[in-house]
Amino acid sequence: MPRIEEMYAFIAADTGPDDEGLIAVPSETDQDGTSVWLPLIGADMERVDSLRELARGIGREAGTKVTLVRFSNRQDVEIIT
Repeated sequence: MPRIEEMYAFIAADTGPDDEGLIAVPSETDQDGTSVWLPLIGADMERVDSLRELARGIGREAGTKVTLVRFSNRQDVEIIT
């Protein structure tokens, strides 16, 4: 796998343009019965393209604009061993 130098995320405004959040979808439930949420993010355009229709549908259902953003200033914050 190549080194990840950028990430893409689908985000949506919540209560206003300066209040936004990462779009996520429920996946499975864990042992407690709690939903596991998967954010719509990817490190390559193939993954992003596979999530686009899902993001579009969520935006349509919520009645809000969805934005695809790219983050590209990598900074390693912590290494967990």
